Amino acid sequence: MSGPNKNYDPVQVTPLNADEVEQMVARALEAISAAGTTADLKAARLAHNGDRSPLALANREIGALPPQARKEVGQRIGQARGAVNKAIADREAELSALELEQRLAAETLDLTVPVLTQPVGAPHPVTALMDRMSDVFIAMGWEVAEGPELETEWYNFDALNLGPDHPARALQDTLWVDPVEQGLCLRTATSPVQVRTLLNRDLPVYVVSPGKVFRADEYDSTHLPVFHQIEGLCVDKGITMAHLRGTLDHFAREMFGDVRTRMRPHYFPFTEPSAEVDLECFVCHGESVGNPARPCSTCRSEGWIEWGGCGVVNPRVLAAAGVDPDVYTGFAFGMGVDRTVMNRNNATDLRDFVEGDIRFSRSLVGGAR
Repeated sequence: MSGPNKNYDPVQVTPLNADEVEQMVARALEAISAAGTTADLKAARLAHNGDRSPLALANREIGALPPQARKEVGQRIGQARGAVNKAIADREAELSALELEQRLAAETLDLTVPVLTQPVGAPHPVTALMDRMSDVFIAMGWEVAEGPELETEWYNFDALNLGPDHPARALQDTLWVDPVEQGLCLRTATSPVQVRTLLNRDLPVYVVSPGKVFRADEYDSTHLPVFHQIEGLCVDKGITMAHLRGTLDHFAREMFGDVRTRMRPHYFPFTEPSAEVDLECFVCHGESVGNPARPCSTCRSEGWIEWGGCGVVNPRVLAAAGVDPDVYTGFAFGMGVDRTVMNRNNATDLRDFVEGDIRFSRSLVGGAR
């Protein structure tokens, strides 16, 4: 670097020439604008505003100028470096915001995607089958009705035409809540839901009521004190036994495929006439009957499987619910869900249904047609 020189003419020094400074600034602004990333901008800053950049080297030459020339040249270089610094700061803000947006887009978490944080469970086979049964009737335009599991004696027995001396009221069959005198019990069927429906809804009524029921039964391979039923109720004008038969035939085909049903005369206090409904075995279709070479464990080679009970609603039940039996008729049916699951999947022990083994639930739900 040369010493002071009073005869020094800055106009003749190329790095300090106004045109040359403008070209330096133009090249710097072009490089800054062309930078596509913060890394590119850093390289442009070093090339055009670093210690070895043309503007930095030109700034060093100011000290060699005579005092009267330094002010003008200093302002020129200062303004040039200021313009470059501002351009760098503006571009850095733009690139930082752009890169942040790109990073956030790339790292976005889709909170709607399930994350496996613990072992996956499975719907209980009874719950899954009740949902499927309900779907069959919903598709037919029926509704699903629910009711309390703790019921009064009137809803559970009296309104259903089960008299005071009916054996179902006995302690060996019904789980009464202490004190017994208050007349509260755990419902023995989902039939009370049908009575509540008739009392609370306008006619006609087409409802199906799946749910949990309670009996004072032994806990063994074929009995549980807590099990599940699904019952249906239809009350309308002109309803006959033929409507019941057609409904159950459709229900059976939806649940078991191409099978037949049959009805055997029976007695229920809440329906008259009443019948037991049997299913044609959906495994052997009756071919195992009298055929030792082809035994069937599902129907025990009988060709038919007992499915549930049904009948035309007893006029006394309609009258108890405030329905005129001379104007309206109806039918009702009910079957056990747990035993249906057993039949469909060849399960042998009802106790497996309440043990909570996830392997059991997965195996049956996966095989539920």
